[in-house]
Amino acid sequence: MGAYGFAAGLPLPLSGFTLRQWLTEGGTSLAAIGFTANIGLAYTLKFLWSPLLDQVRPPAGLAGFGRRRGWLLTIQPLLALACLALALADPRQAPLLLVSAAVAIAFLSASQDIVVDAWRIETFPERVQGIALAAYIWGYRLALLISGAGAIGLADVIGWRYALFAMAGLVGAGVLVTLAAIEPPQRAPQDSVHGLRARLKTAVIEPFRDFWQRPGAGQILAFVMLFKLGEALAHTMATPFYRDMGFDRAQVALATGVPGLVASLLGAAMGGWLVIRIGTGRALVLTGFVQMASMALYFALAVSGGDTRILLAKVMLESFAEAMADAAFLTYLSALCSSAFTATQYALLSSLAAVGLRTLGGFSGVLAAALGWVPFYALTIFAAVPAMLVMLGLLRRFPPPRSQAARS
Repeated sequence: MGAYGFAAGLPLPLSGFTLRQWLTEGGTSLAAIGFTANIGLAYTLKFLWSPLLDQVRPPAGLAGFGRRRGWLLTIQPLLALACLALALADPRQAPLLLVSAAVAIAFLSASQDIVVDAWRIETFPERVQGIALAAYIWGYRLALLISGAGAIGLADVIGWRYALFAMAGLVGAGVLVTLAAIEPPQRAPQDSVHGLRARLKTAVIEPFRDFWQRPGAGQILAFVMLFKLGEALAHTMATPFYRDMGFDRAQVALATGVPGLVASLLGAAMGGWLVIRIGTGRALVLTGFVQMASMALYFALAVSGGDTRILLAKVMLESFAEAMADAAFLTYLSALCSSAFTATQYALLSSLAAVGLRTLGGFSGVLAAALGWVPFYALTIFAAVPAMLVMLGLLRRFPPPRSQAARS
């Protein structure tokens, strides 16, 4: 699971943070950089094709590896090729190739996530799912460091093309993980049209209907979609913001590298401890407000005009607060899922949680260009307020059972 977490985390910055750093250095406008958030819509919409990966057999020649490994061995080489195409592109001379490669990376990475999640659920018994997920998160965070700050730092030494070649090679090594993995026991998939339609109904329509029938469903969905809105606006503009503040590539790589990773791991541990100690509802309130407060350091950095100490403090506190909030938020999402539809409802909810980043986050460049950095980052703080108000009302009306919090 640690290795699969590493394989799943590597592509994310290549269509996100690292890509925006490259575009910023290439002189791309703020508005265009902002709309790169929409490249990752695949992570929001992945539940639409997840039933196909669950139901349809892998391509001929790979079916012998099993349904899960067969699909991974189909997706992973294509993902590595998309990363190679990104390395061969140029933000000035071949922007269409660059955007196309980034979209392909996001789509294939989201597809890989679908299969890896299914592999995890089917391979590990319920009593060790938490340990498996913890190993996945550690591998995932390490990968974000390498393809984020690591790739940016490497580009300072050997240039963007060769740095991205190296990342493509690491992505391609995910095939070795799949070859070494076991195939979980599976029932035979139904390939008929009737079987596929039945599977789509079971996997998408019935779980949604089941969720919508519960009390407060609309309020829950509103909270899930709004929770990451302020963070989405702030993060999308982080790379051009750092550059406008006078920070070079090496300074950004240093601040967002090991210090950010350590802060994230500590934050995740603290969030998990809070869930056990005070319950999911209270932990969600506490960590949500801490996350909102941490975004004030963007505002402080903008006012400071580029203080390196504030940059480091901002990255570490923000990483700690977000990881802590994520631990409580993901526990809350897990508690919302019915036992009959756990995997599908979790996929739907986690997709909705990314809506702010993949849609409204795309307009962050337009807002930043129109307002300027100081007003823009003041706005991102207030953008988190609606979610907090919805959350307080929601938890008061429908508090999550403490037993579920403790079990998570």
